[in-house]
Amino acid sequence: MPSEDDSLLFHARGLAKTYRTGEVEVRALHDVDLDIRRGEFIVLLGPSGSGKSTLLNILGGLDVPTAGTLRFGQQRLDGAGEAVLTAYRREHVGFVFQFYNLIPSLTVRENVALVTDIAHDPMPAQEAVAQVGLAGRADHFPAQLSGGEQQRVAIARAIAKRPEVLLCDEPTGALDYQTGKLVLEVIARVNRELGTTAIVITHNAAIAGMADRVVRLADGTIQRIEQNARKLTPGELTW
Repeated sequence: MPSEDDSLLFHARGLAKTYRTGEVEVRALHDVDLDIRRGEFIVLLGPSGSGKSTLLNILGGLDVPTAGTLRFGQQRLDGAGEAVLTAYRREHVGFVFQFYNLIPSLTVRENVALVTDIAHDPMPAQEAVAQVGLAGRADHFPAQLSGGEQQRVAIARAIAKRPEVLLCDEPTGALDYQTGKLVLEVIARVNRELGTTAIVITHNAAIAGMADRVVRLADGTIQRIEQNARKLTPGELTW
């Protein structure tokens, strides 16, 4: 049984995921044990095919494990139906992907407001936009923004519903070095100031310095988990 410790956000034991196409089986995740506490900044680090995206998708309720148990607080997510997972994603999780998925015909504010319309206790859209440093660009359209600005809009959209956890899949993958650092600073500030648990996928080992803990994956398993003695700021990172 998981601990009654209120600080424990995710409790995973023996997580596995196997994909089947005809007679072909691909084991994407195998025997993963992981605890994540509220307010932590976690980096999932590993090469392509290591299982980090599969793990993130399962934590985010976008996928379900083939085997094992997963709890979010006291809520069981393994074996949950689509209605339960949809409610979980809507109420608790913010997603940021490598590509921004903004609606081109809507302004920055309107893109963020789409999420506030379905959230239980949303942050005002303008406040979320200000949190990512784009208050002066709220009435601009995506085509009028740089790639880094568009990614910050995606972060504003994710945090506008006040999620308990922010899941980021290669958020700097399409950005240059300087722009990537600006985006990482926004994620770090959301984690630090709002207390949002942040879980970030990357293949860039330098980014691992920002984390409280680094979870290194390979071949669908956790190879090791490292605790950082001191978290680096994005400005201290070099890659």
